[in-house]
Amino acid sequence: MQQTSEQYNTVITGCRDLFLKKMKDYGSAWRILRLPSLTDQIYIKAQRIRGLQENEVQKVAEGERSEFIGIINYSIMALIQLEKGVAEEPDLDLEQSLECYDKQVNIARSLMEDKNHDYGEAWRDMRVSSLTDLIIQKLLRVKQIEDNKGKTLVSEGIDANYQDMINYAVFALIHLGENTK
Repeated sequence: MQQTSEQYNTVITGCRDLFLKKMKDYGSAWRILRLPSLTDQIYIKAQRIRGLQENEVQKVAEGERSEFIGIINYSIMALIQLEKGVAEEPDLDLEQSLECYDKQVNIARSLMEDKNHDYGEAWRDMRVSSLTDLIIQKLLRVKQIEDNKGKTLVSEGIDANYQDMINYAVFALIHLGENTK
């Protein structure tokens, strides 16, 4: 599991670097996004990945990696929105945004480590396409919970689904990195 933690950290470092650069370019404009808008952004990225995996022709140069990074960063933004609420205008500076980002990553990483321990790193035997399908399934669950105004009978909350999406996307990026060596 030590290797997984190191690989996880490497992936997150790249995602955080992109988040940082976009914060410098755009500020925290994302703070005005409501949760369904973030869910839909993640859904678009996951569907594009699925299309790339199924279609023989690709018309846009960006591949799966950038979309998985987007899923991670949008999921972290959604978790921040869940915790802080939606703002009427950008309200976080760079340092505050990174603190929130790191907090959500630490929660997701801890969940991954606990599940990884219990499941014995079963994700290593999964295909990237299966991880994509699981992300889409989680998105459909989140959309249903959002449509139900957050009420569930026995299900885990929206936050757990976003955390799982982060972890599945990290696993996919680890697999994609291993396949290029």
